[in-house]
Amino acid sequence: MIIERLQEYVGAETPTGDAAALNAFADRLAERYAELGATVRRVPAPTGDHLVADFPGRGPQADEAPLLFLGHHDTVWPIGQLADAMPWREADGVIHGPGVFDMKGGLVILETALEQVHDRRPVRVVVVADEEIGSPSARELVTAESAGVYAAFGLEPPHPNGDLKTSRWGSTRVRIEITGREAHAALDPDSGISAIDELVDQLIAVRSIVAQYDEVLCNVGTITGGGRTNVVPGFASADIGFRFVDPSTEQAVLKAVAELQPVRAEAQLNVRVMSNRPAWQPSPATDKLLAKVIEAGRSVGQEIGGAAASGAADTNLTGWLGVPTLDGLGPVGKGAHAVHEQVIAASLGERVALVAAILSTI
Repeated sequence: MIIERLQEYVGAETPTGDAAALNAFADRLAERYAELGATVRRVPAPTGDHLVADFPGRGPQADEAPLLFLGHHDTVWPIGQLADAMPWREADGVIHGPGVFDMKGGLVILETALEQVHDRRPVRVVVVADEEIGSPSARELVTAESAGVYAAFGLEPPHPNGDLKTSRWGSTRVRIEITGREAHAALDPDSGISAIDELVDQLIAVRSIVAQYDEVLCNVGTITGGGRTNVVPGFASADIGFRFVDPSTEQAVLKAVAELQPVRAEAQLNVRVMSNRPAWQPSPATDKLLAKVIEAGRSVGQEIGGAAASGAADTNLTGWLGVPTLDGLGPVGKGAHAVHEQVIAASLGERVALVAAILSTI
């Protein structure tokens, strides 16, 4: 049944920003959570609704603080990826398809575990629609819904060996926009201001800033600008992804980038933070939570470990806020954001057993 449910979810393609597709999938999730006994609330957003599902506690822990589970229903893949380049395929115990690993597998695991467990704490599930671009419209929601919870768990993929994620690097997307002045590139070049040339110089300056620190990742992901080779370009922009291991480095780098000044007279420079996930650092609270999860895993015959991760997710925020947090409860696999995205079929059932043990014992 779990594989059939995963196939159904993968078959509903949900690219980030496609509000119609995301809302249609949110309808499915809301119906499913309601069937399992939750009170479901939709939080509207222009690029797709977020969901909050509250499951009442049952048994001796019915009145305890809830467990928070964080997930997302957007993927990096466009509509048509399933038919054109990544068809659903099961072979040799491996399942392929867009979103199987990141992270519809995690969504199916959680709902299956909830179906199996009777006595447990209350459970709150937050599923956001724009995680793949940094959850810019969901940050306040995740912050609000994490208040008062006992612990937070992410349904993202685990480490390759199945270990959970105990901390994450911070992640910030920055856009640098340059406004220059157009002119004929041959007849009157001196009256123009090349936005592209200015942008190149600013990107070199960014590299110089980053070079001052040992543990910063910087990726210029997109560049746009100009239009014709015989026109001095009047506008250019670049989106940059930064990763930071600690908050102090993050603050220093972002401050320096925000204070960049134009190299060319009359060029206009604008630096905007598009999304931000603060660094989630190791903590004694997370260590204690991991110890409990290790015991829960052993109760179902699994040896679970934990390690830091460089990738960012919504658990960055709960960890940064001081909520005991672990991530990586999704299935074991590989190929996140790659055409070979896949999960090991047997790990779906193993993860269900682990999540059910967590629900039952923590």
